Amino acid sequence: MNNRRLSLLDQLVIEADAALRTLHRGHTASRPSPAEGLEQPTLSAQETRHAAGLMRVNHAGEVCAQALYQGQALTAKLPEVRAEMAEAAAEEIDHLAWCEQRLNELESRPSLLNPAWYALSFGIGAAAGLISDRVSLGFVAATEDQVCRHLDGHLESLPEQDTKSREIVSQMRADEARHAAAARSAGGFEFPAPVKSLMTLTASLMTASSYRI
Repeated sequence: MNNRRLSLLDQLVIEADAALRTLHRGHTASRPSPAEGLEQPTLSAQETRHAAGLMRVNHAGEVCAQALYQGQALTAKLPEVRAEMAEAAAEEIDHLAWCEQRLNELESRPSLLNPAWYALSFGIGAAAGLISDRVSLGFVAATEDQVCRHLDGHLESLPEQDTKSREIVSQMRADEARHAAAARSAGGFEFPAPVKSLMTLTASLMTASSYRI
């Protein structure tokens, strides 16, 4: 095994490549889409726009998750924490691919704000990792808890007959809940209520803007 320590330039190139891979279209999932084999539902123009807006928000959230995990893996102290972040990021690629595929079916597109969300999330993840691995893991747990609540809201809001979107969101919710539990079991720090409130406010900004743009 090559244990050569990467230079700063090496790390910057790797992170730039990861960012470009996340932001480009055409991701390949390692798991079949939960919507595979389901019939395309008949939706009104308004229902189609709403479903596309929600799936665009979900796609943007997965872009944020990729950036968050990349930033945390870059600054994590313990190899096992870096490995856990890398594993979670790989699973989130499935979510990106599923959301992208559903957006294509709805004749829509990802958010134009994704590059900004990626940069912001990467910075937050790297900062959390610099503080400590416990804080980094705690941030994952708190973030995934918020994502689960956000996906619950989407399941209530999506058109009932849009089974394709609903199946994707349901599987994403199950995966995110598992990521939160894994971060806690690995020793994640429990964030205080004011910090969680600030995270909720930031997430609301991302959700409202990505739904439309």
